[in-house]
Amino acid sequence: MFPSHSRVPSPADPAPVDHSDCVVVREILDRVGDKWSVLVIALLGERGRRFSELRRSIEGISQRMLTLTLRQLERDGLVSRTVHATVPPRVDYALTPLGESVLEPLIILMRWAQEHGTDIADARRRYEETHVEEGAAG
Repeated sequence: MFPSHSRVPSPADPAPVDHSDCVVVREILDRVGDKWSVLVIALLGERGRRFSELRRSIEGISQRMLTLTLRQLERDGLVSRTVHATVPPRVDYALTPLGESVLEPLIILMRWAQEHGTDIADARRRYEETHVEEGAAG
């Protein structure tokens, strides 16, 4: 359990939840749910990789953003960084056991997003059509 979170809300639990206690949960979900973090964790879930391999594999990520993402994941204990004393230096990244424990839920969420991406796109289109008409009328 988290230090500032005495209980995790359950959909079946009718008791009210003090959402101000969920700061730690929100921070963790912000980190793990960040689009770059999800991609890095998914790639490292396949196998450890070098920085350059990660950068080539993640379309659209800048070197700076990948560096920041890896540092944050390392800081949170999800990714390990190993520096090899070679010329030039070689740095490998891998998931820690904690990082591996978040991999399964992330893969399930990614699979859900792939299966329902068109449903969400359709819902957004319908929403926009409805709300554009409402905006024009009033």
